[in-house]
Amino acid sequence: MLVSSSNTTQKTYYEILSVSEDAGIDEIRTGYKAALLSTHPDKLPKQPDLTDSDNNDQEFLVVQKAWEILSNSQSRSQYDKELAASRRKVDVIANEIELEDMNLEISNDGVHEFLYPCRCGDCFGISSVELKAMGVLVGENGEVALNDSNFLPVSVILQCGSCSLKVRLLIEANV
Repeated sequence: MLVSSSNTTQKTYYEILSVSEDAGIDEIRTGYKAALLSTHPDKLPKQPDLTDSDNNDQEFLVVQKAWEILSNSQSRSQYDKELAASRRKVDVIANEIELEDMNLEISNDGVHEFLYPCRCGDCFGISSVELKAMGVLVGENGEVALNDSNFLPVSVILQCGSCSLKVRLLIEANV
């Protein structure tokens, strides 16, 4: 679980209190007091601009919430579990494609590049070198053959060159 800060970066409650994730309660308390002094509305110079004042109040509330969560062993344990889960990488696949769906480009050095257009305008791609490492051979004209007769269907996640979209390339034995 990450908290968005004023500059659009996300920080954990540990980062807000400037402590490590394995910090003890004394270290957390010290970090809380330091963060409290730097964000408490009564300790800051008065700002004529209300947006800065609102921002300062928000930062103070986030420091309070961080202390509330991290100072209680049960809520800290739950927070640590949620934080760990948020860090696990989960691939969200936009589409499933096959080699036949991809366009073929042959470079001057003889490397074949299979490309599939992304909705952002860029492409997903895989080269004949990468396919060969998987046991899929690509001939001079782009024909595909298997290196092994016992080849099992596989899939590869391809990421777009420009955006965060991913597709799953299915490679089956009947290529």
